[in-house]
Amino acid sequence: MAFLLGEQLYQISGQGPPPAKDFFLLEITKNEVIWKSWKISVRPEHRGAPPTQLKMAHQEFLHDKRLQCDVVIVFGQRILDYTVSLCQGKFDYLERLPDDLLLKIMSYLQLKDTTLLAQVSHRFRKFCNSEKFWEETVRSRCAEFSSDMEDIANAMGWRRTFFAFFHKSAIKKQQ
Repeated sequence: MAFLLGEQLYQISGQGPPPAKDFFLLEITKNEVIWKSWKISVRPEHRGAPPTQLKMAHQEFLHDKRLQCDVVIVFGQRILDYTVSLCQGKFDYLERLPDDLLLKIMSYLQLKDTTLLAQVSHRFRKFCNSEKFWEETVRSRCAEFSSDMEDIANAMGWRRTFFAFFHKSAIKKQQ
């Protein structure tokens, strides 16, 4: 499953809490944690200042309470928990599956289960609402689908086509 992991595991950026207007970037790679900060100030002596950058190994980050506190202040506890998990080697492989593989896996699920899967994360919600998913659903689960209906589906959208023509028959088929 290591092939699913790119060099960059996670990246988030944002502005720090008021009153400061500093900008921060947190990046987790396979081997290290990178924390960059840009000082944003109206004072002329601070203009054009380069960002500060801190790089450390995952194990160092797990023991650096000061940096963890900074992450909580800027991005929140949920982001810290996620980055700590990544540094501990707890990867979210399911989120990183290629669309084609995810489509194949979802073809084995009942439609009611795909609605539950869509509630798991933003990626799954986006995928379960995609035209690619609904096209595959109509083509593989709707026996009444014909090549004549393909033009209608392309014009209307595959999801709308499913709910307009096949929804009731698909429910009966699954029961």
